[in-house]
Amino acid sequence: MTIERPRAEDPYAKLSKVASFAATSKAFTDGSPLPDEQASHDGNTSPQLSWSGAPEGTKSFVVTCFDPDAPTPSGFWHWTVVDLPSDITDLEAGAGASDDALPTGAFHVRSDTGEKAFSGAAPPEGDHTHRYYFVVHAVGEESLGVDGDVSPTVVAFNLAFKTLGRAVIVGTYQL
Repeated sequence: MTIERPRAEDPYAKLSKVASFAATSKAFTDGSPLPDEQASHDGNTSPQLSWSGAPEGTKSFVVTCFDPDAPTPSGFWHWTVVDLPSDITDLEAGAGASDDALPTGAFHVRSDTGEKAFSGAAPPEGDHTHRYYFVVHAVGEESLGVDGDVSPTVVAFNLAFKTLGRAVIVGTYQL
């Protein structure tokens, strides 16, 4: 039985408009289902991501994964990587395993599961198809100015003022 709830809005539609650039993945295409490897029950592996065309003035990147369709008032943060250097334009599959798998200077903040790592897709069984927004945020500063103890929401708040551009690719998943 599928649970019927209204679909959440695009979480980025309410934010200030910024430049857009391209994000791709070897694991999925925009709007298509995520492979089971990206689900919490079957691999829990962050997907490979690449991006190009970031706006001039980009000094660092933040990568996030957010599920606006989670059965909570505030959605669910699955992944947040902060302070990726501006010369990085690719994360290999599994880069979300720990800070050790990230480029020097970059770090994770805890996901909504409480782990400082990627937390795979995990919609409730029988729930409608969930969308997973993988977003690369181009930042106009070398550091976002947060540490690894903040929540993803604090990162998102800082991004509201420091983002020059966004690259978005959305995967879906349903149990």
